[in-house]
Amino acid sequence: MEYIDNMPSMDLMRSEKMTFVQLIIPAESAHRAVTYLGQLGLLQFRDLNAEKSPFQRTFVNQVKRCVEMSRKLRYFKDQMHKAGLLLPPLPASQPDIELEEIEIQLAEHEHELIEMNANSEKLRQSYNELLEFKMVLQKASGFLVSSSSHTTDREVELDENVYSNDNHADTASLLEQEMRSELSNQSGVRFISGIICTSKVLQFERILFRATRGNMLFNQAVADEEILDPSSNEMVEKIVFVVFFSGEQARTKILKICEAFGANCYPVPEDTTKRRQITQEVLSRLSELETTLDAGLLHRDKALTSIGYHLTKWINMVKTQKAVYDTLNMLNFDVTKKCLVGEGWCPIFAKTKIQEALQRATFDSSSQVGIIFHVMDAVESPPTYFRTNGFTNAFQEIVDAYGVAKYQEANPAVYTIVTFPFLFAVMFGDWGHGICLLLGALVLIARESKLSSQKLGSFMEMLFGGRYVLLLMSIFSIYCGLIYNEFFSVPFHIFGDSAYKCQDATCRYQFVPQVIFLNSLFGYLSILIVVKWCTGSQADLYHVMIYMFLSPFEALGENRLFWGQSVLQVVLLLLALIAVPWMLFPKPFILKRLHMERFQGRTYGILGTSEMMSIDDEPDSARERAEEFNFSEVFVHQMIHSIEFVLGAVSNTASYLRLWALSLAHSELSTVFYEKVLLLAWGYDNIIIRLVGLAVFAFATAFILLMMETLSAFLHALRLHWVEFQNKFYHGDGYKFNPFSFALLADDDD
Repeated sequence: MEYIDNMPSMDLMRSEKMTFVQLIIPAESAHRAVTYLGQLGLLQFRDLNAEKSPFQRTFVNQVKRCVEMSRKLRYFKDQMHKAGLLLPPLPASQPDIELEEIEIQLAEHEHELIEMNANSEKLRQSYNELLEFKMVLQKASGFLVSSSSHTTDREVELDENVYSNDNHADTASLLEQEMRSELSNQSGVRFISGIICTSKVLQFERILFRATRGNMLFNQAVADEEILDPSSNEMVEKIVFVVFFSGEQARTKILKICEAFGANCYPVPEDTTKRRQITQEVLSRLSELETTLDAGLLHRDKALTSIGYHLTKWINMVKTQKAVYDTLNMLNFDVTKKCLVGEGWCPIFAKTKIQEALQRATFDSSSQVGIIFHVMDAVESPPTYFRTNGFTNAFQEIVDAYGVAKYQEANPAVYTIVTFPFLFAVMFGDWGHGICLLLGALVLIARESKLSSQKLGSFMEMLFGGRYVLLLMSIFSIYCGLIYNEFFSVPFHIFGDSAYKCQDATCRYQFVPQVIFLNSLFGYLSILIVVKWCTGSQADLYHVMIYMFLSPFEALGENRLFWGQSVLQVVLLLLALIAVPWMLFPKPFILKRLHMERFQGRTYGILGTSEMMSIDDEPDSARERAEEFNFSEVFVHQMIHSIEFVLGAVSNTASYLRLWALSLAHSELSTVFYEKVLLLAWGYDNIIIRLVGLAVFAFATAFILLMMETLSAFLHALRLHWVEFQNKFYHGDGYKFNPFSFALLADDDD
């Protein structure tokens, strides 16, 4: 009881009473005052410089500095992510630091990291080039050796069959020229070796073939190692190639094509001894570069770790300071340029707290002049503010998704806390499935402190935010499932036979109209159902409601449920008929009379200010209200609203049939999985078939009945609240109270 007594008082039925206030803050206290108000989070500032662009405001330079520091902090965060380092938790206490000192430190750290990254990139590029050169030397050597041996074997055959033919000498192919004994001296056959990405090799070979008109020989082999791409930081698979050709013109074309495809070419000597010497030199330099790269990466990781120790605090400080300067840009200087003037909305209960924060700001800034805080009158409607807790917040969000309540408008969230999970349960009723949902909700609630401090995915964040909604939905599902006698589609007669069992065989054709009228909008029908259940009468309620309108004076006969029912029905019918013109006619005349009483012979202005405003200085909203009242427009609008209400009373009532339809669908789907999967598999005397049937049944229960059916029932319950319930009385055309608060900046990205 003591815990309940200490809970803050909350009235969800009506929004908190708001007041419009004005602040006159000395310039030396402005920054500290706005900071303290941001920590308090109970004042919504109005932008007094809405007509100015962001670059025309007073504190634009400070905002630019904060934006630049935010960019550097994001750069550090990205560097830590690329290096695979995690942000350490925020230490319990760190010394306070000024924004100017943070700016200097960030500039130094950024310069150091940029220099280290540039050096590391150069070293990585050199390392990659040497690694590619090593692989080209290894693979190209195999091509050259095999080419030389192949030439020796075919040399005699070519001399006998080809070279004796003088006419054929002019049209000899490149492959034949390559295999002559005078390969390097007489024919002029040369080669270019290099390496290219695997994804480009097919198109590369095709372009080479077309450019040289087939006078080339293309050899390729997969590289032994993948190459790290410095730009994307990903490993890339490459192909080593050697292109044999003849002529300087072909060499120029091949080099241009290599450059266009991003292929790196490396010189490979024909002499075996030179190749071995170069390979040894490359391996030696690779070893040195690898050691240097490792040392550089270690130094960079140490620097990033040192930055990461302070990074979280720096991000929070820069974020809050930018928010403070953005808020200061919403204030105006007075005539003397010594004070800042601000206006905004705050709850009435927060006036004392705001005044205490302003007094503390005056004292801490050593200002000789205090901050003036006084209440003003306002023309526009105040914002809407409901104080919620962890339990009621999710239900309030469900209502706000339809529309934010007007100031002091009745809040449907009060009813939604009970009606939403109950309507869900009517469609989802199964106490076996309800227990599964209950276990999931309890897990989320038990891990509330841990999950609230983590960044979750969109789906998990939605589940965690609605954990208490899920809790009530599961409890109500267990309740409705017990009423339905449904446990994973298996009927359990826990409470025995029904006490309202019909004696007439035609009772099962009467059940459907009874369910339809049970969910109707007419309270009279609800009373009839309760009376019928209590008395055990066999009266046909369908007949009663139809002939209540068609023949109101006809005797009810065996359908009479209580004495005086006929007279009561006539009275209710007359009241229903009177209600239609009652909705249509009085409101336009009342609005016209109120308009004339308010504006006739009077001007309109803002009260409570030090200077009276003339009629020419009135705001546009006030001037529009003072325009001539258009009675015909109001009357037509009210007529449309009345017709819509009468027709909606029938159509919206029929929409509640979805409760019965989805409840039946859920039950039948559960029965199908139980009988056609689990029982069918269990009928076989084979352990494998039984295990497969059990796995399929478990999968269908978890993903179809517990996930898809839950989502379906949730969406239909949402529609029943938004369309069929809230549109009867809820306008939802207000705007939410959005105070300046550092707590609301926690999850925002700059």
